[in-house]
Amino acid sequence: MSFTRRAALALPALTLPALARPVLAQGWAPQRPLRFIVPFAAGGATDIVARVLAEPMGERLGQAVAVENRTGAGGNVGVEFAARSAPDGHTILMGTTGTLTINPHLYSNMGFNPLTDLAPVSLAFGTDHVLIVNPNVPAQNAQDFLALVRSQPGRLSYGSGGNGTSTHTVAELFKLVARVDIQHVPYRGSAPALNDTVAGNVQVMLDQMASALPMIQIGRVRALAVTGARRHAALPDVPTMAELGLPAAEASSWGAVLAPSGTPAPVIQRLNAVMRESLGLQAVKDRLTQVGADALTSTPEELATYLRAETEKWGRVVREARITVN
Repeated sequence: MSFTRRAALALPALTLPALARPVLAQGWAPQRPLRFIVPFAAGGATDIVARVLAEPMGERLGQAVAVENRTGAGGNVGVEFAARSAPDGHTILMGTTGTLTINPHLYSNMGFNPLTDLAPVSLAFGTDHVLIVNPNVPAQNAQDFLALVRSQPGRLSYGSGGNGTSTHTVAELFKLVARVDIQHVPYRGSAPALNDTVAGNVQVMLDQMASALPMIQIGRVRALAVTGARRHAALPDVPTMAELGLPAAEASSWGAVLAPSGTPAPVIQRLNAVMRESLGLQAVKDRLTQVGADALTSTPEELATYLRAETEKWGRVVREARITVN
């Protein structure tokens, strides 16, 4: 099995060159500030990208776009809030791999369906994950780490952004492929999980590059491996999972913007155009690159197709890795 973002990057509309083509965002105009729902705590990768996008989107819409963090239940609380909001364009959601395509396989009583209760607007970003450890862990490289955890099964613990989030499922995929036993400690978002990794309350994390990179750069955590198909430009000395002999542990995450189902098509089209314009700005692309994320766009229809494919793919991962929310 290969769990990567290659499928996303293979779609022509999702590639970075497409971002260079300007789009004139005319049509619907919001009547009040927009609420940009992030279903995780402030400071995580999803939150960072939402805040990078909020300002240029607001400038083009003529209204402020205010990021609002609504956490809980692996992101379900925030997603359901967005899905239940008025479908008038004034509430949008930054959904993720976990909240949109993994959680439906983990929670039997979600009370909503991401595929039917949300209207796709556009893909927003993709990011690799990076295996990080607290500096007190006696492993200077990935080979040392694998030897350590195999010699002491169950002794180390890893933090995640919550049950079913990408920082949980990617870590479980790594455990499955590497045949190691590391205890899972879920948090209400990747930011508090990262904070506890820095503090040493948990020792390990497979965080998204966008949120982990600043802590790596100042030496608060040690990077051992990246999950992308190639070494990351920001961490050229850190090997890939494939280089460690674990190609099946390759994985990446993505984020996408959606609105409540029933939002009128002209509103969706305007939001899509504004996102394309915003993600096409060199300053936005540079900022995302700095935090370890890649800008992506799509049409609403392409995103709908991609969500269905990702839901099917991650369903297989959940079943084969026997991932649960318990």
